[in-house]
Amino acid sequence: MTVRLAILASGRGSNLQALIDAISRGDLQAGIVGVFSDKPACGALAKARAAGIPAIACEPRDYASRAVHDEALFSQVAAVQPDLIVCAGYMRLISEAAVRRFLGRMINIHPSLLPKYPGLHTHRRALEAGDAEHGASVHMVIPALDAGPVLAQARIAVLPGDSAESLAHRLLPQEHALLVECLRLYCGGHVAIADDGIHFQGRRLPEPLQLDDHQHLREMH
Repeated sequence: MTVRLAILASGRGSNLQALIDAISRGDLQAGIVGVFSDKPACGALAKARAAGIPAIACEPRDYASRAVHDEALFSQVAAVQPDLIVCAGYMRLISEAAVRRFLGRMINIHPSLLPKYPGLHTHRRALEAGDAEHGASVHMVIPALDAGPVLAQARIAVLPGDSAESLAHRLLPQEHALLVECLRLYCGGHVAIADDGIHFQGRRLPEPLQLDDHQHLREMH
C-alpha cells in the first residue's frame, strides 16, 4: 500500500524536491497528496505545482490568531487524508491543538543534533559553542518545540573556517538523504510511531538511528 504523505514547508522546498525525486526513482513507496504552506510565494509550492501535486497556502495574516490559522490549515491537511505529515522546512510554531490532533502522525526535520539547539539559528549556535560536529535530526512532533522522540540523525564535521552558511550548505545533502531514508523505513513498515516513542523493527528505539557513509540508517551499538 502506498503511504500518503502531506508536506508542510515554508521555504525553497529542497527537502520536498528530494522526496519527489526519490518517489520518481522508485526508492520511496509513497505518494505526496498535498503540500501546505504559510507562505503563498514560497519555492516549495512552486515545486509542488510543477510536479502536479496539490499546493495550498494559508497566510497567517489572514487569520485572527495562530489557533485560527492552524485550524484552517490543518483542516485542509486532514481533507487529503494523509497517513503521515512531514514538516520539511516549515518555519512556524504549530499550535498545541493542531499537534495533538495529529499526534503520532507528524514528523519534522530539524537542522541540529537534537536535543542541542531547538528553534532557529542552529548553524550559528553550533559554531558559537565550538562544536566539533553538527547535523540534522528527524523527530516526532509533540507540543513542545523540537522536543519529540528522535528517529534518526545525520552528522557532519565542523571544519576550520566554517561559517553558518558553509555549514548549512554542506549539511543540506545529508538532510535530504536523512529524510528520504527515514521515510523509506516508515513506508516499508520498519518504523512506527507509538505512544511510548518510536519503534524500529518492532521494538522501541533506545537512541536515534544514524546515517552512515553509504547513506543508510543503522543502529549505533
